[in-house]
Amino acid sequence: MKAVGLYRYLPIENEQSLVDVQIDQPLPTGRDLQVQVQAISVNPVDYKVRAPRDEIEATPRILGWDAAGEVTAVGSKVKHFAVGDQVYYAGDITRPGSNSEYQLVDERIVAKKPTSLAFPEAAALPLTSITAWEGLFERLGISSRGENAGQSILIIGGAGGVGSIAIQLAKQLAKLNVIATASRLESITWVKKLGADQVVNHRNALDQELSAISIQQVDYIFCLNDTMQHWPAMTNAIAPQGRICSIVETPEPVDLDLLKSKSATFVWEFMFTRSMYQTPDMIEQQRLLTSIATLIDDGLLVTTLNEVIRPINANNLRKAHAMLEQGRSTGKVVLADWA
Repeated sequence: MKAVGLYRYLPIENEQSLVDVQIDQPLPTGRDLQVQVQAISVNPVDYKVRAPRDEIEATPRILGWDAAGEVTAVGSKVKHFAVGDQVYYAGDITRPGSNSEYQLVDERIVAKKPTSLAFPEAAALPLTSITAWEGLFERLGISSRGENAGQSILIIGGAGGVGSIAIQLAKQLAKLNVIATASRLESITWVKKLGADQVVNHRNALDQELSAISIQQVDYIFCLNDTMQHWPAMTNAIAPQGRICSIVETPEPVDLDLLKSKSATFVWEFMFTRSMYQTPDMIEQQRLLTSIATLIDDGLLVTTLNEVIRPINANNLRKAHAMLEQGRSTGKVVLADWA
C-alpha cells in the first residue's frame, strides 16, 4: 500500500525528509480497526517528531496523528464498530501513523465521524478536539455544562488548531468570557468568527495586553504556544486559586514558586497519555470524540479546517509541514485522497 514515511530526520526543505514508500497492509487483531484513510491532518507533533537528529530508520517510519476514513476490517475483540463505518481519530504516538492508505487503530480512541462532514472536514478535528476537551474540562476542571459561566479564560495561540476548537468549547459549552491571542489580521478575524469575546496580541507581554483592555486577572489560562515566553505574564495574570494548563514543553524548568502565593495550579495536557500508557479510561477519548461529532452535527461547533491539499503524497505533506513550522497556518491544514 502507499504511504509517506521517513528514513532520516532532516530539515523539511530536504526532499528526503518525507518520501513516498510502499509498505505492507496491516491486518487487525484484538481491539484494532483497520481503517482505509481518506484524509489526514498535520499537527505540530508531526514536525516535532520529524525534527532533525542523527538517527536512521531501517524501515520507513510512518507519521501522522489525525485521520478520517472507513473501517475495512476489525479485530476479534472489537465491540463498537463494523466494516463500513466512517470514523475519525488521532491515533497513538507509539504506533505507525495515519500517513498511509490503511492504518490500525484501537477502537477505544476512535469515534464515528460527524455525519454532516466530509472526510477532509472531519480529519481536521480529532487531535485538536481531544487536546482542547481534555485541557479545558479535565485538566483545568472547567464545567462543560456551563457551571462556570461568566468566568474568564485566556487562550494563548487562539488561531491554531487547538485554539480554534478550544475557543468554541469554552464559549459554547462552558459559557466563559473568552480572550484569545492573535497577531495577524487574518488570525484576529478567525478567532472572532469562532467566538472570542476579546483579542490580545501574543507578540507583546500578555499581562500588559490584558491590562490595556481593563482585565487585570483571568480565572483560567490555556497555553498553546511557547510556555517559556509567556510564563512571567501568565503567572502575573492568573487569578488567585486560578489554573494554568499548557501543551507546550519547556526547554528548561519554569519557576513554579511564582504561583505559590496565589495557590494557583499548573498542569500539563498531552492527548497521547491515555493510549501511550493504556490507561483504564482509554475509552474516554472515544466518548469525547462522539460528543464532538454530536455538537458538530447539531450546529454548535464548526470544523476548524482552513485549507485542503490534494492528493496525499510526500511532496504535499512536506508543504504542509513547512506551513506549520513557519507559523503560516490558521486553523487546520488537511491532505485528502491518495493519487
